[in-house]
Amino acid sequence: MKSYTDIEQSKKLAEFLPLESADMYYSYYGNSKYNPTIAYKGQQWFLCQIRNSLHDDIPCWSLTALLKYLSEIKPRVYTPILFPSEGKWILQFVEYGHGNVCEIINDNPIDACTRMILKLQKIVQKNLLTSFN
Repeated sequence: MKSYTDIEQSKKLAEFLPLESADMYYSYYGNSKYNPTIAYKGQQWFLCQIRNSLHDDIPCWSLTALLKYLSEIKPRVYTPILFPSEGKWILQFVEYGHGNVCEIINDNPIDACTRMILKLQKIVQKNLLTSFN
């Protein structure tokens, strides 16, 4: 099963998510651009890379980090619910008291969370644009 966001997903999420919410990085230190290494925040090697602030590194999110980020979005109003069903993963973002549900179905939980975050970001952007008109 997929354990973390792929490079394309990571690049999209890095455009608007707080970088400190990432718990891993694709690091190109000592490697070519075509062979990144995954580094975890707790690794001594990773901490050295951050201090050197290599600009080619790309933040990366595990399932835990994605769910943590989702659970921090208006925590008293919304809650993410992730569950398997018939070989797929369903992620619902449920609004307390109103029953409004935003739902994503995907083959794996990482892709479901990434798609949900991107969907919610589009909603936020749309609401910001309409509030200025």
